[in-house]
Amino acid sequence: MKDQLKKLIEQSLLDLIASGALPEIDLPEIQIERTKDKAHGDFACNIAMMLARTAKMNPRQIATHIVEVVANADFITKVDIAGPGFINFTLSADSAQQIVKDVLAAGNQFGQSKIGAGKRAQVEFVSANPTGPLHVGHGRGAAYGSVVSSLLSEIGFDVHREYYVNDAGRQMDILATSVWLRYLTACGEQFTFPSNAYKGDYVLDIAAALKNDLGDELSRASLEVFANVPDDEPQGGDKELHIDALIVNAKALLGEAEYRNVFDLGLNSIIAGIKEDLMDFGADYDEWFSERSLMESGDVDKAIEQLKASNVLYEKDGAWWFKSTDYGDEKDRVVVRDNGQTTYFASDIAYHLNKFNRGFDTIIDVWGSDHHGYIPRVKASLTAMGKDQEKLKVLLVQFAVLYRGAEKIAMSTRSGQFVTLKELREEIGKDAARFFYVMRGADQHMDFDLELAKSQSNDNPVYYVQYAHARVCSVFRQLAERGLSWDAKQGEANLNCLTEDHELALFTALSRYSEIIETAALNYTPHILAHYLIDLARDFHTYYNAHHFIVDDIELSQARLTLISAVKQVIENGLGVIGVSAPESM
Repeated sequence: MKDQLKKLIEQSLLDLIASGALPEIDLPEIQIERTKDKAHGDFACNIAMMLARTAKMNPRQIATHIVEVVANADFITKVDIAGPGFINFTLSADSAQQIVKDVLAAGNQFGQSKIGAGKRAQVEFVSANPTGPLHVGHGRGAAYGSVVSSLLSEIGFDVHREYYVNDAGRQMDILATSVWLRYLTACGEQFTFPSNAYKGDYVLDIAAALKNDLGDELSRASLEVFANVPDDEPQGGDKELHIDALIVNAKALLGEAEYRNVFDLGLNSIIAGIKEDLMDFGADYDEWFSERSLMESGDVDKAIEQLKASNVLYEKDGAWWFKSTDYGDEKDRVVVRDNGQTTYFASDIAYHLNKFNRGFDTIIDVWGSDHHGYIPRVKASLTAMGKDQEKLKVLLVQFAVLYRGAEKIAMSTRSGQFVTLKELREEIGKDAARFFYVMRGADQHMDFDLELAKSQSNDNPVYYVQYAHARVCSVFRQLAERGLSWDAKQGEANLNCLTEDHELALFTALSRYSEIIETAALNYTPHILAHYLIDLARDFHTYYNAHHFIVDDIELSQARLTLISAVKQVIENGLGVIGVSAPESM
């Protein structure tokens, strides 16, 4: 309906210009908003005030001209001018009821559009280091990224979902060394486990698999393993230097091939678990992109050479630095260390250059809020390489804080003290987890209430929405039990029977769905869809509690059944976008 109004107003302005009532002017984007007070009609437009200065006319005079042209449109019953020149539109009853017919005709495609048709979007999300299982903090990024992807698909974008696997670098070396040290313990060696190693039970499991496969083949004496290793933090030393020295010794004692086997065993085991967790959580990917592949293909070196050629790198103290301060960053950044090793930042530069070279129209990174400092330096590197940094959208997600009752649950991958995403899903279910995760703006702090998420009550928002869908299904089961049937065509023909306030509210609510999908997609705000579904469910539950749907008046009954069928369809569509089921009974 907003599109119809826009077209109507645009044509009226062109007619007024052609007739000389308005001067020749460039028309701005016409803005149509829903009125907050139904006493002011259904929609409002401020175009008259937007044109006043350019046209050198009083906005109410412009509004009067527009009203004279549009007032006879068959889907409008009333047009008013308010205040300095707002134009308020009241729609006809037939146009309000049309939404029910549109919903039922489109079915599960209702709400879809072609705004992004022909455009390709890449969405990278989660991309957690494969150093342990995904925990509940990662779950929020998984839900948010997957729903943003679905929303973009709904409005016509060709979406490529991607996980960036950090399968190179120091953290992976710490994991590999942690696995080997646990393996040594299983072989009978005794020593104090490093404070900065990975301590989770999953490390023990990987080490046990290594011991089962190779026996004591990779065992080394602890005196050799800890030779020339500085003290750990509990002994007054530096935990970082301690673990780094152990990594050096592990590589030397095992040799390149055997160390790589331990490294890959840890990596592949954890990646397999991450893939399974995300699949079960409803977060699907088109590609798992390897950081190591950037190095093996030479893409990292090529990106560095391109930056050198652009004169945005300089050498200092044996290292190569990117002039990121020239682009607004707080300090310059190292891309190649003095030992010749490239940094994480160098890999990030190469990865984003790779994304741009793949020809995506929009590139979306979903990062944890603790990575906000990376944004200016990554965008700066793209600009330095001649890329349009405006194509890159970085969406920050605050990590969720989990509570069990009044107790806050700690989450630390290194210490092994965390609730995994799998454990969360098993405790409260995928549906509740996904809905709760996207119910708040991604950039807002979130306290995740486990007890509420598990409750079967109206206070639980996902239960409340799903229950509305199930209630509609129960009405149709009752209909069948009475030997009656629903005739959609008869129901649509009698929608004018629906004049109760609750019914009019549902007409309005249904008509907002397509707008909600568009807004949520273009602004990357899934939470507004979640809240829309809660509001629609509330409107339905109120209607359900106030009226009977299977009544003696056949025309009224068929009309009401048709209306609630449309409600059911929209709830199902919306929940589907979020990745939540629409149960038929609860």
